[in-house]
Amino acid sequence: MIGILANNLVLTFTGFEMQKFALIGAAGYIAPRHMHAIKSTGNEIAIAFDVNDSVGIIDSLFPSCEFYTEFESFLENAYRLKKSDETCLDYVSICSPNYLHFAHIAAGLRLNTNVICEKPLVPTEALLDELEALEKETGQQVNNILQLRHHPSVLDLKEKIKTSKSISKSDVELTYITSRGNWYQKSWKGDPAKSFGLVTNIGIHFFDMLHFVFGPLQQSIVHLLEEQRAAGFLEFENARVNWFLSIDKNDLPDELAAQKTTFRAITIDGQEWEFSDGFTELHKTSYEHIIDGRGFGLNDTRPSIRMVEEIRKATPGSKTSSFVHPMVLDI
Repeated sequence: MIGILANNLVLTFTGFEMQKFALIGAAGYIAPRHMHAIKSTGNEIAIAFDVNDSVGIIDSLFPSCEFYTEFESFLENAYRLKKSDETCLDYVSICSPNYLHFAHIAAGLRLNTNVICEKPLVPTEALLDELEALEKETGQQVNNILQLRHHPSVLDLKEKIKTSKSISKSDVELTYITSRGNWYQKSWKGDPAKSFGLVTNIGIHFFDMLHFVFGPLQQSIVHLLEEQRAAGFLEFENARVNWFLSIDKNDLPDELAAQKTTFRAITIDGQEWEFSDGFTELHKTSYEHIIDGRGFGLNDTRPSIRMVEEIRKATPGSKTSSFVHPMVLDI
């Protein structure tokens, strides 16, 4: 920090200040993306936690990071770091299983740090309200990773919809099939009580993207709600959307089944919309925005949390409507 006296005014210039992070869920699938985002933005992870110890990647990125496999020890040492301005934490990043998010977010806020959490933030609006109260109590903020909002193709589409002079709604068909092996059902992701099911665990990013691009939700109809498949119809301010999600390999197109495990397709008014690339830097972009004070908070994620909560509670309706995804008709 440099102060200059000019005309009896002190002008203060603040250079870049490295932010110190704690990481919860360091052995999880998505954790390396957070580690690389923190590293590439010039910041550091000072302390990390996971019940599993397969975290060798830390050596190549943050070799001085303290690591704990017991949450109580992690919290005790995180509080210890708070006692010094030199070691005090600025953020807690959370990559733990979905059902632990609320408890870990609350712990991070009570450490007097801002929080960054993976999707889904929490499963219900009621828990969002509790987090809102905790934000006010602690003076800290929760940021959700909604990386598709930073994707160039999504931003271009949002701008196109915004500036369009058409008075009719777009007709959208969304298909996302990402097959999972036998391990999936043995993990917390295959347990609806812990993952909150397919729609919440896998669909949340797409539902947030649809709201972000096409505006407020006006109607939701569920046509299919199974452990490995879900489908329905959503009507937004600027679009009508048929959607289909699956983790069943049998739903993959025949021509792809032997080559790929994932199939993603989105058509808008009959035209295929391409956004299969450009994902590698989105976590870094998310961190840049958050550190700059432009992250996505509780109110940003509320519409998609409300959407998936209502879908989970819905009773599937008739499949004879014209607004039914074609994949549903084949089941």
